[in-house]
Amino acid sequence: MSRKVTAKMAKSSMAGPGRRERRRRRLGPTPRPAGGAGRGGPGRAGPGRAARTARGGMGGPRRLLLVSNSTLHGGGYLGHCQQHIKSFLGEKVKRVLFVPYALHDRDAYARTAREKFESLGYGLDSIHESCDPVEAVRKSEAIFIGGGNTFRLLKALYDNSLIQEIRKRVLEDGIPYMGSSAGTNVATVSINTTNDMPIVYPPSLQALGLVPFNINPHYLDPDVKSTHMGETREERIRQYHEEPNTPPVLGLREGAMLLVEGDKATLQGVTGARLFLRGKKPTEHEPGTDFSFLLIDSDLQNL
Repeated sequence: MSRKVTAKMAKSSMAGPGRRERRRRRLGPTPRPAGGAGRGGPGRAGPGRAARTARGGMGGPRRLLLVSNSTLHGGGYLGHCQQHIKSFLGEKVKRVLFVPYALHDRDAYARTAREKFESLGYGLDSIHESCDPVEAVRKSEAIFIGGGNTFRLLKALYDNSLIQEIRKRVLEDGIPYMGSSAGTNVATVSINTTNDMPIVYPPSLQALGLVPFNINPHYLDPDVKSTHMGETREERIRQYHEEPNTPPVLGLREGAMLLVEGDKATLQGVTGARLFLRGKKPTEHEPGTDFSFLLIDSDLQNL
């Protein structure tokens, strides 16, 4: 090999990461499309994967509104959080892209969502009505993923090649993302802490990874008067944390939601949340709690 070629190769190796590597670092971890294989085992995040989430790209910081539930007892669809939605979306957003994949009857679901968002002053397009879901995401001003069955939802996101497209729009382009229930589940590291039955099998349990921890929507406290002998929600989350390298889990009670703006995360709503860290006792938190530390790029399971 000539000295000229050798010098050229050495110069190339010292030039630092290329365009593809720089983009990968900016977006954070790529959810694996099959099996969740790796050092963390099937369907689990491997060491460090739980906490590698981007802060937002050139379009601005990530903006997320992660709601525990769509309907609160005594109210209508999204009634308990409609003011939060208006404040979150603001006046710049004119139309919202709705993802109804978590329910079987997507037409009826879209009608319900469209009626609500139009009453708040926003137009709504449902992704299932588009002939090109990927292009619909690329053109969207804001994304709302509704609740239902989390396994069905995640499978549809993979089947339609939307995982990376949504991540790019939210983390790199900075468009607002709103999720409720299952839509909140898929915004996290994985769907391991969903409450739903696996009625279908997605290619991986790895989700969008917009935040580096997991959420348990509809979190229920144990009923001391109940004679039910099955596991409580807290016991199931503890079982999850018995596995190695599992990230924090935020149990959002119905009526609670998490607002994420860049590197700041704040608990909002009318109820509190319960935080579970591997190897630690769970802690109680009221609305207004600053959860920004959960967004830190580190292995939070070791806190």
